[in-house]
Amino acid sequence: MTPTRLFDFISHQRDHHPLEKSFSTKYNGKWESISSEIFCEQAEAISNALIELGIEAQDKIAMISSNNRTEWSLIDIGLLTVGAVNVPIYPTISAQDYEYILNHSESQYCFVSDKEVYDKVMAVKKNIKSLKKVYSFDQINGCAHWSELLDIGRDKPHQETVQKRKDEVNPADLATIIYTSGTTGVPKGVMLSHHNVVSNVLSSSKRLPLTIGEASALSFLPVCHIFERVILYIYMYNSVSVYFAESLETIADNLREVKPQVMTAVPRLLEKVYDKIYAKGEELSGVKQKLFYWAVNIGLQYEPYGQNGAWYEFKLKIARKLILSKWQEALGGNLKLIASGSAALQPRLARVFTAAGMTLVEGYGLTETSPVISVNDMRKSHFRIGTVGKVIDGVTVKIAEDGEILCKGPNVMMGYYKEEAKTKEVMTGEFFHTGDIGELDQEGFLKITDRKKEMFKTSGGKYIAPQVIENQMKQSLFIEQIMVVGAGRKMPTALIQPNVEFVMNWLSDHGIQVNSLEEAVKENKLIAAFQKEIDHHNSFFGSWEQIKKFQLTPNEWTIDEGHLTPTMKLKRKVIAEKYTALIEDMYA
Repeated sequence: MTPTRLFDFISHQRDHHPLEKSFSTKYNGKWESISSEIFCEQAEAISNALIELGIEAQDKIAMISSNNRTEWSLIDIGLLTVGAVNVPIYPTISAQDYEYILNHSESQYCFVSDKEVYDKVMAVKKNIKSLKKVYSFDQINGCAHWSELLDIGRDKPHQETVQKRKDEVNPADLATIIYTSGTTGVPKGVMLSHHNVVSNVLSSSKRLPLTIGEASALSFLPVCHIFERVILYIYMYNSVSVYFAESLETIADNLREVKPQVMTAVPRLLEKVYDKIYAKGEELSGVKQKLFYWAVNIGLQYEPYGQNGAWYEFKLKIARKLILSKWQEALGGNLKLIASGSAALQPRLARVFTAAGMTLVEGYGLTETSPVISVNDMRKSHFRIGTVGKVIDGVTVKIAEDGEILCKGPNVMMGYYKEEAKTKEVMTGEFFHTGDIGELDQEGFLKITDRKKEMFKTSGGKYIAPQVIENQMKQSLFIEQIMVVGAGRKMPTALIQPNVEFVMNWLSDHGIQVNSLEEAVKENKLIAAFQKEIDHHNSFFGSWEQIKKFQLTPNEWTIDEGHLTPTMKLKRKVIAEKYTALIEDMYA
């Protein structure tokens, strides 16, 4: 029977292709796994405990976790089974944002991962009238541990009620409220029904070549984000063993331990992996170095389906055997598929990773569309580099007169929670306004060109698409992050956060010793090197689009400091405010 509600996915796994290692999390240096059967039993115990706590259908329960872990998925399935609503919250936002979301959602209970998150919640708990109790995944003094719910529900004291509530959950019911991190303004609560997300899981599954019951995956993108969460449901549905990475810092180690076949990623992470591997070429010399760069350049020319001809395919085979296969080894050795989302992917990354044997497919969507609208798939000629693939089954896309992508389908949200006016602003009939500019080619491939809200006009009336320029500039090893500015100004300029590791090594190689990034950005030799990089990449644009001036920022742009969203998109307003003086200096 095809799943119709989110908790049906794990039952489908247990009944059709049960796994001994359905979910695995590392505790105290040791991987601990849970089978499909035990997962279902424990989720049912959670459901019983929630009935004991007095949870009613459509009550809100918040989840804040610094890392992905089995407990998160258990609570998720347990609460959804009794018709409650999951309110995932990004761990890295401020305590004040916690307070706003917990109040706005009227969450009754909150599950936290660790002491840092717990302390932030407790700092504002007195201001949240609806919040009855906080449970933690880690052992924290003074905080109830989530295992208490397992104890309460172990003997299934309310199983009859649980079953009744489960049967009453309608696919059209609200399942989750996801507060968009947003690059500007107060977060909006996106309401997604069971049907919104289930339809997306079923349609997206058709685009991912997963071997049911045999594949394993590493999960590390924030599960509070709909992208990774839907991927987890896809894994459940396709009986893929899920291993949760310990942290962003341990991904390389975890990949080597788990040796997964599939993982998801955001472009910034892939850029970092590419830069790190590419920089290794600098450590080589002579023939080895020439061979290394030859192989990388072969990879950067990659086109699927043998489009480059037999001679290229012969060279690629050699490049893979001698050099590119080592890229795959560095990522565990078995990795076959990487699904990228959340932001625009540089075509060079899709080429070189796929050339190395790890098919890198780019998809597109938003929280409001549950999230997938389109995705590439190497099978059936559904893969085209530079696009976000073809629109998934059941979803309709059309391009508005101004170039904006509009989307209609079962994946489009119920609306913004308690924000009817804002919901109406983004809907025209059944079509949702994505805020992205794009185009559909004759074969149905969708291409994103920019964010509608991020495009701006110079004082000369010329339109600038900053994301296109930024993606080109980020191909430089010198540049970690870049933000193009210039709305209403005479020319586009850029704020640049240097790639700290690369820049420090470059300065050292040139006999310049500095102790910090703050010192480094003042070095004239380094500024001249950046100018050379900018000049090179400017050549790809018209004169009105070229970066005329730039400033190097003296510190790193991070999620914690508010420069970036949790999915590593630029918070343009925040960055512009932090570096107002640098911006004004460029236009002085």
